[in-house]
Amino acid sequence: MEAIVVDGGLPLTGTVRVGGAKNSALKLMAAALLAPGVTTLRNVPDISDVAVMAEVLERLGAHVVRTDHTLTIDATELTSHEAPYDLVVRMRASTCVLGALVGRLGRAHVAMPGGCNIGSRKVDIHIAGLEQLGVAISTEHGYIDAEGPAHGAHVMLEFPSVGATENLLMASVLADGETVIDNAAREPEIADLASLLSEMGADIVGAGTPTITVNGVTALTAVDHSVVGDRIEAGTYLIAGALDSGPVTVVGFDPAHLDIVLLKLEHAGCIVERQVDGATISRAGRIRPVDIQTLPFPGFPTDLQAPFMALLALADGGSVITENVFENRFIFADEIARMGADIRIDGHYALVRGVPALSGAPVRSPDLRGGAALVLAGLVAEGRTVVTDIHHIDRGYEGFVDKLSALGASVRRVDVSDPEAA
Repeated sequence: MEAIVVDGGLPLTGTVRVGGAKNSALKLMAAALLAPGVTTLRNVPDISDVAVMAEVLERLGAHVVRTDHTLTIDATELTSHEAPYDLVVRMRASTCVLGALVGRLGRAHVAMPGGCNIGSRKVDIHIAGLEQLGVAISTEHGYIDAEGPAHGAHVMLEFPSVGATENLLMASVLADGETVIDNAAREPEIADLASLLSEMGADIVGAGTPTITVNGVTALTAVDHSVVGDRIEAGTYLIAGALDSGPVTVVGFDPAHLDIVLLKLEHAGCIVERQVDGATISRAGRIRPVDIQTLPFPGFPTDLQAPFMALLALADGGSVITENVFENRFIFADEIARMGADIRIDGHYALVRGVPALSGAPVRSPDLRGGAALVLAGLVAEGRTVVTDIHHIDRGYEGFVDKLSALGASVRRVDVSDPEAA
């Protein structure tokens, strides 16, 4: 068991490079199951979620080899159609093998999902979409059973679910006929998945828009593909720069993928300079209050709500955060309140009254993004902050402590069983 110890008050400055997007890499790994042969994925982050997904693929019969930030996935022969509970419960994204298995094998037996406890993320949208593709679905004993094959159909999603859109894409690329997905998710990670599938030989039009059309093909071919840069990791470090005044430059991502976040940072009093593959942030005056509401892309990403709450906790006035995606995302507020933040929760609204300063305290990482946000708060808090349950952070950030240290932060990992470590 480890913790992250942060001694606040040191200035942050410099350049940090983000890795490939966690939320894309995991789905690209699943998509590799659709093409017999060896698919190579580059710019893959070295995080625990990727390791879990590799275990899922291995259980299905694929062979996965990591060399630095490159994965080779040999899906020549799949020996199983079951994604078991012991792996799926550790990471919700592993349910994306459902669509890939239906596409490749015509059947799937996938455990109901796990992951961060940030609210209900129902699979009913996935199931309804697959049923419209002609896939027979049953759920019992904690598993989803799918029997295909899928065939082309017009599917209307009740909500632009990223996971459902991804599963439908993977189930339909080898289906007979034309599939139209309306109210599809528009996230950059959807476009990255469609790009990989198209390189494999799929016929996909409209990825990144609300309507995606897929004309089924008879076979796909393994390819070499590089994962898009992680906009959420980038946003985390940009918010760190905003908290500490900067300047901090973040590279390795497309700033167009963070348009609304960069706009809100400017409204909060920051100076943002956009580059081709990144952005630089700095701040001279006090943080200004800003209202935000989380929405599917291109709206404000729910994954950056907690880091932005940490920023607004120090604003000169009150801000309102509206969480429209996951109802439990505000569990982070209880932890940062231990550091002196003034936050009141009312349903899916959070009223954040800015305070002059935060104070270091022992806190617990409630989930992936909330854990990262607590470390950011510790960077500017008075005194020492000790963040426990950091396995959540390891799910989505490679070298989090090292990258912050390179910017000048006093931050380190310690063994919590060692009383002298902290």
